[in-house]
This record gives sequence, structure tokens and C-alpha cells, in this order.
Amino acid sequence: MTADDSGTDRHLAISRIVVRPVGTPLPLGFLGLLVATTAFSSLQLGWIPPSEGHAVALGVLAFTVPLQLVSSVFGFLARDPVAGTGMGVLAGSWAAACLVTLTSPPGASSAGLGVLLVTAGVAMLVPAAAAVTKVAAAAVMGLSAVRFALTGVAQITAEPLWSTVAGVTGLVLAAVALYAALGFELEDARHRTLIPTGRRGAGSDTLSGTIEGELADVVHEAGVRKQL
Repeated sequence: MTADDSGTDRHLAISRIVVRPVGTPLPLGFLGLLVATTAFSSLQLGWIPPSEGHAVALGVLAFTVPLQLVSSVFGFLARDPVAGTGMGVLAGSWAAACLVTLTSPPGASSAGLGVLLVTAGVAMLVPAAAAVTKVAAAAVMGLSAVRFALTGVAQITAEPLWSTVAGVTGLVLAAVALYAALGFELEDARHRTLIPTGRRGAGSDTLSGTIEGELADVVHEAGVRKQL
């Protein structure tokens, strides 16, 4: 054994990687999404008058955006880049929609907001594509991408039909988000799957795998490896 080898062995022998248990932030973020998408769908479908747009925007800005920001931070702390990235993009998108709604006349359309939302929809495809091991989470993020894109088109064209389509899609997203939130919350509370969340591949044994299996690749994760 060379001196370098001996030094490396001693370095590895005293190295420690600390992993702190963190509750899943997905239910919190998805419930925030449920509130936001339902509220804005109510406006788009004409269930509430356009004059209530400012109240909706204030409510979503105060309720949904903070919840999704917290979910994003804890997603990264839980070593889940899909949750962290997805919740971060959702929080920023809803915040932008709320601020524009607050500063615009009731019922007004904004091509600028439309472009932003279409781009946000494209951005949401990144975490949706990466969430292949959790089908329920992938469905929520994929539908969020569609919902933002349709709302963006409605803002750009100012066509009532697109607004109606976006509103209906928003309600479908609300239902899927509620289901996913319930599924992941029950999993975390009971440590077993009670309603299907579509776990497969590397995520299929998350609740039944060994500690060795769960930490096998931790050395390659951000914060441990040399570079991001």
C-alpha cells in the first residue's frame, strides 16, 4: 500500500455523511396547488365575477405561494430534486399570475403574462419528466404544465373559449392534486401505501427497502459529491 493509498483510507475512515429524516413536502405543495388552481378556475369559468379577481390573487399569494416555497426548500433538503424544482417553479408561476392580476383591471388579459405562463408550462415539463418513479407526482406536474400553457394562450388571445378550456383543465388538476396529496400524506403517516400513487422502478421499494439500499448512492448526490 502506498502512502497516498493509506492517506485516502484514513480519510474515508473518518468521513461521515449525515442524513436527517424529513417529512415529504409534496402533500403541502399539492394542497396549495389545489387552492390556487380552483380559485383561478372559478374566475375563468365565470363562477365568480371578474371583480373578485383581486381577492383571489391576494388569497393565492398569501396561501399557496408560501406553502409551495416551503415545499421547494424541504424538497431539496429531503434530497428530492423533482419536488424541489417542481414546487419552486409552481410558486414562482403563481406569484407572477397573482401580481399581474392585482395590478390589472378586473377581467383584463395580458399578453406578457401569457408568454410567461406558456414558458412556465414548458419549465414544468422538466420535473414532470424526471418524476417517472412517482406517477401521481408526474401527473400533477404534467397537468400543471398543461394548465399554465392553456392559461397563457387564453391571456395572449383573450378568447373566452381558451379561458374556459384552461378553467376546466384547472379543475381536473385540482382533483389529481388532491388525490396525490392524500396518497403521499397517508404513505408518510402510515409508512405503507394505502391508495395507489404509481410508485415504480427505483421508487417502488421506497417504503419497504433496506437502509443500505436507500443510502447506496448518497455519495453521488449534490452536497456530497465534489461538484453540482
